[in-house]
Amino acid sequence: MVIQIVILAMIAAFLGMRLYSVLGRRAEHEEEVIPTRFDSGDTVNQPAQNPALAPQAAAARPRELAGVLPAVEQGVRAIAAADRRFDITAFLEGAKGAYGMILEAFWKGDKETLRQLCDDAVYASFAGAIDAREKAGETIDNRLIRIEDVLIQNARLDGQMARIAVSFTADIAAITRDKDGTMIAGSLDDAIESRDVWTFARNVTAASPDWVLDETDEG
Repeated sequence: MVIQIVILAMIAAFLGMRLYSVLGRRAEHEEEVIPTRFDSGDTVNQPAQNPALAPQAAAARPRELAGVLPAVEQGVRAIAAADRRFDITAFLEGAKGAYGMILEAFWKGDKETLRQLCDDAVYASFAGAIDAREKAGETIDNRLIRIEDVLIQNARLDGQMARIAVSFTADIAAITRDKDGTMIAGSLDDAIESRDVWTFARNVTAASPDWVLDETDEG
């Protein structure tokens, strides 16, 4: 009986060592850094990275880069180098939020909110449209159903001014009513696909982290 216990113990120890060996190798491989689309994958003869930019470089290279086209990566790099607080994932989430807020403010005629979120030229355009709508006695009853897609189309750094153009694809239910409240256009039952390209701008040296809507266009 004692001999059997000793043999079983030796077998268990052997299996334990084999299991540890396999898991150990797997852990080593899992800890290897996987290159992202911002990484070339070939570090031979490349200049050393500036340690001061390392934290921002990591922030600008999240695993999820669905909102960045290869053609705009250079612009994103330039903005990230100039503004260490810039984070591409946070920017895209903020852009989605701003898109909804600005549309809601325009539909409701909320000039105060538009003034905070838009630059002078874009604000003047929105305010003029609101004034014309109110003069005609018309009201808008629009609803943003969902944002289907958000994609960065362009990114550039002009001196100290960063500009990022974002393409939005959204479903919007829209109704326009006349001064008597009668529906004259649209339907709340059938959402319409809307495609817009909005450019957001920010001075990278400014203390405020806020971006403003700098330009609007149809996608």
